[in-house]
Amino acid sequence: MSLKNLCDIHTHTLFSRHAYSTIYENVREATAQGLEVLGSTDHFSSMLFHDVEEGKNYQYLSSQRDWQRDWLGITVLRGVEADIVDLDGNLFGDDIVLETGITGEMYPDGRKTLYRWVTRRLDYVIASIHGKSFTKGRSCSELTSMYIKALSRPEVLMLGHVGRTGLEIDTDEILKAAKAMHKLVEINEHSFAFPDDEIMSRCRKIAERCAQMEVKIAVTTDAHNCLQIGRVGGALEMLEEIHFPQELIATTDRQSLLAAVEEAVPSFRL
Repeated sequence: MSLKNLCDIHTHTLFSRHAYSTIYENVREATAQGLEVLGSTDHFSSMLFHDVEEGKNYQYLSSQRDWQRDWLGITVLRGVEADIVDLDGNLFGDDIVLETGITGEMYPDGRKTLYRWVTRRLDYVIASIHGKSFTKGRSCSELTSMYIKALSRPEVLMLGHVGRTGLEIDTDEILKAAKAMHKLVEINEHSFAFPDDEIMSRCRKIAERCAQMEVKIAVTTDAHNCLQIGRVGGALEMLEEIHFPQELIATTDRQSLLAAVEEAVPSFRL
């Protein structure tokens, strides 16, 4: 068995601050690796700027529409990895209201939230947890509900690196919700870089349950430099060990991936 994975839809550029390549370098490497689709999903999070409420800081994210769709033979998708910030499944920027645009002029149609301004023309959102202080002492049911609420947002394609958070959740309930909403479950290569048997065990359990419950997955790198783009050997090795079905991997090729995104994100249009 040799699993195929020709799409990488969780990657970062220099904008994420702890990543080290430009979008061009990532696209060029995707071409070199024989990929068909590259999704760029920089952090949309309080990690980026001290002045988190200044909309001008996020022009890079909101202007991704200027990127070429067909770039060096790669289909380029535009997204963000937005932090889940509370138990209601709200995402970073939901509670930040912008009254003016980047030129300082008032919005003609009233105020906007930072979240809506940044994501309004993007293809999809990955909802992830990084800062976990708000989850401390919370029950399994509360944390499970939090993830499902975030996943239920129409622009969210998948949850980021759930196997790495260490939170006590009901995996099956989240997978049932993902399947019902046609969302993807991420199997994240970056998680395999941690020398932590518990993380590996959780990732494997998630993959096994996805296979058993027939839930589609996305195999991604979470690349933070261009030399990681498309390299998902650890994830594919684990999937092959558990005999994961190729037909449940949405990132197999361009056609499979675009069909999966269209099903999960109603607003998606190439």
